[in-house]
Amino acid sequence: MRRWYEPFHGFSGFTFIWVGQVVSLLGTGMTRFALTIWAYQETGSATVLAMVALFSFGPTVLFSPVAGALVDRWNRKLVVMLSDLGAGMSTVVLLLLYGTGNLEIWHLYAAGAFASTFESFQFPAFSAAITTMIPREQYTRASGMQSLAESISAIAAPILAGILLVTIGIGGILALDIVTFTVAVGMIALVHIPQPQTTREGESAHGSIWRESVFGFEYIWRRPSLLGMQLVFFQSNFFGSFGWVLLPALILARTGNSELTLGAVQSTLGIGGLVGGLALSLWGGPKRKVHGVLWGMIGQCLLGTLLMGMARGLPLWVIGGFFTMFFIPILNGSNQAIWQSKVAPDVQGRVFAARRLIAQITGPAAMLLAGPLADRIFEPAMQPGGALAPLFGGLVGVGPGAGIGLILVLTALLGASFAALAYLVPAVRNIEEILPDYVALPTPDLAQAR
Repeated sequence: MRRWYEPFHGFSGFTFIWVGQVVSLLGTGMTRFALTIWAYQETGSATVLAMVALFSFGPTVLFSPVAGALVDRWNRKLVVMLSDLGAGMSTVVLLLLYGTGNLEIWHLYAAGAFASTFESFQFPAFSAAITTMIPREQYTRASGMQSLAESISAIAAPILAGILLVTIGIGGILALDIVTFTVAVGMIALVHIPQPQTTREGESAHGSIWRESVFGFEYIWRRPSLLGMQLVFFQSNFFGSFGWVLLPALILARTGNSELTLGAVQSTLGIGGLVGGLALSLWGGPKRKVHGVLWGMIGQCLLGTLLMGMARGLPLWVIGGFFTMFFIPILNGSNQAIWQSKVAPDVQGRVFAARRLIAQITGPAAMLLAGPLADRIFEPAMQPGGALAPLFGGLVGVGPGAGIGLILVLTALLGASFAALAYLVPAVRNIEEILPDYVALPTPDLAQAR
């Protein structure tokens, strides 16, 4: 039953939350842009940027199984709100440190890890909440809208942050971020998020916190199609993480620390995601969602990341950046629709948390490797007279940033190859035919009526 302070529900409720997320993501994006510039100007190191990314992402993956079990036990609306508040507290601490002149690089690591721990609850709770809020046929469109929110932030945040860095500085941007996540939490409070109906899977999954934490892995292991799909993302996130981590260093190295160029490229990434998310929201994705996943991965690698690595100036970075993000909403939205249709809502917290760990555990490994590979091996080897310069200089150029460009080229080719090979695996190719959609148990009143 809805309470008096929850006037929004259903798809209108989801849309209301979505507006709040747009505002919050905009604040977060401005903070990340400003702190990335600050960290690179302080150190000039790709490894530092990679470590910031690692600490901001690693705990989200590692704590996912326990977070997923707790999400299925607790009120999902409350979990979403508390995870937002907890992550936002890290921004409060950074503002205090910066305002007193005490901000250091290691503070970014610690703040990122703290926020990431709370964010480990965000994905399973929000994904499971959407499943109970809207009809099944709207899942792909909702995923498209979520991608739109991220893209709007990606477009506007670098531009606004670049302007605000000159006018109000990093401290002002951090303060704005605090306001935006407060607005988002307040909007969630006004939305009714129903708890899921009980299913047979949910009834059989109750037990200790340990048993419920491993339930998601057992669930996926017993369904080879789901496991196979996550192994596709396992490799995709490994190769893709090199590009996400190293892109700012690539642009800054090749442009002599041009904040304007970095902002322009990052905004182009957002435009690509915006167009892709809008296309998915209007189109609804391919009838067979597996095509959206695998062809999306291939397109993102070959038309996006590969071109970004080969490019040596803004025009091609703009094209590559657009296609890098254009395919992301399509492949992620198609994948999300498959999982939301096949997994019962009352176990989605646990299953989605396990799904996230399987798919993204390779991300932290790539982040650990990316910085040292760039700084110690590929960058020196692609300087004039370097060991790899004669072989690949014609492809990615020679000098600052060329080694990072070569890393992006190699990971793009490997990522596209693995996605293409997944079509040879029947369990993945035919996932939508092999797995039935979930079926909820009848309510007690309906059971008696029969």
